[in-house]
Amino acid sequence: MKSLFVKQFVDEGLGNSSYLVASKETGLAAVIDPQRDVDKYLHMADGLGLKLTYALDTHLHADFVSGAHELAHQLGIHHEHHDFQIGASAAAKAEFEHVSLKEGDKLSLGDLSIGVIATPGHTPEHISFGVYGEKDKSPQTLFSGGSLIVGGTGRPDLLGHEHMIPLAHSLYDTIHKKLALLPDDIMVYPTHGAGSFCNTSSSGERFTTIGQERRSNPFLQIPDEEEFVERATTNLSSYPTYYRHMRAVNRKGGRILGGVPVLKALTPAQVQDQLKAGAVVVDVRETSQFLAGHIPDSYGIPLATPLITWVGWVIPFGTPLVLVADTLAERLEATRQFIRIGYDDLRGYLEGGVAAWQASDQPLTNTKSLSAPQLKDWLGQKDAPVLLDVRFNREWNESHIRGARHVEAGILANVARSLLPEDRPVVVHCQRGNRSTVALSLLEQKGFKNVYALDAGFQAWVESGYEVEQNRVYEAV
Repeated sequence: MKSLFVKQFVDEGLGNSSYLVASKETGLAAVIDPQRDVDKYLHMADGLGLKLTYALDTHLHADFVSGAHELAHQLGIHHEHHDFQIGASAAAKAEFEHVSLKEGDKLSLGDLSIGVIATPGHTPEHISFGVYGEKDKSPQTLFSGGSLIVGGTGRPDLLGHEHMIPLAHSLYDTIHKKLALLPDDIMVYPTHGAGSFCNTSSSGERFTTIGQERRSNPFLQIPDEEEFVERATTNLSSYPTYYRHMRAVNRKGGRILGGVPVLKALTPAQVQDQLKAGAVVVDVRETSQFLAGHIPDSYGIPLATPLITWVGWVIPFGTPLVLVADTLAERLEATRQFIRIGYDDLRGYLEGGVAAWQASDQPLTNTKSLSAPQLKDWLGQKDAPVLLDVRFNREWNESHIRGARHVEAGILANVARSLLPEDRPVVVHCQRGNRSTVALSLLEQKGFKNVYALDAGFQAWVESGYEVEQNRVYEAV
């Protein structure tokens, strides 16, 4: 499609993509599944001389706050964009001003149009967007949201157990009776991709074609509906707890921020006041820095964990946050990640970081760490520690250290007391170290005093050549 311009914006932390789509001929453009920090779309459109006309959402997202309202607000300030519109699925029953979209509707970009295709299954209201030339019967490019993704589909269980089976049947119809019938050479751009908890695939690719999916996507190779439903509803990973709040936020429309917030600098005394008023500290420095010294009871979530997912997993939605980060770049990145998932109550950051906290005679906590050889040696002693593996179930099922206890980091706070003895030392590990930082901070908040981190996690144990226990778990394909 000569006239079509597509720019993909990938959020590695969420594993999602959003898209700026435009006609090169007319310069009219749409953003599909926009995130809330919309400056990137505005800068790109401005630089290319495009006129943003629509913000379109494929569904009520469970994993991020739509940026459609933020775009409408910021474009509304510039009056040449007064005809900008938000498009949402009619079945979403959105509570804000929008163009209500259903199967067969077309939105014009001049020589191209964006057509609406109903593709329920990942969610009941899900729609996909096809881009058509003036004479096209079928779209040449498909923005499939969470319906068809590279090597998989969107999962049907995010609305709760009672909706899962009916949605899986809808997903079967969407995949087999609609999308699989499209021509092979159609380009497919999904929203959910590698690293997203919304999907059923582990492919690292971010776009595909219908033909490629027909050849290699297991869900397109299951013609039997019952078998498809079984496959779509089993072996699904756990997912972050904040998901349960996102649909309602997106149905109502996210609060307008007017841009990425600039955090206020707070003195140690002001941080203390915020903590007394119910705020929590999120420390996004890397693992070694957090272990060396941190504010007591803070959440240690290194930026790379990724922060965006784990904040939403372990900190209750709506909690006021104070940030500890070492550089302006880290503060900006953390702020973007917080607002993308609706963690908006940002009270500020600790100016001067942990050093300023220490200089004002406030206490710091540090956490000891062990190398793999030290752990190996200690496990053979009489006073051996409890070894806690906080990786995901699928990682544990693949292989783990014999005798370890296992609980995913995301649910650790709920089960730590019943799972772990308080009178024995606990050594925590994940794959490389970031998630164990989260877990260690949760244990500390629960009053566990004698906790250790395994340097470089399970990987260090394996690289040292020590024995692991393997569970041969084969997934039914």
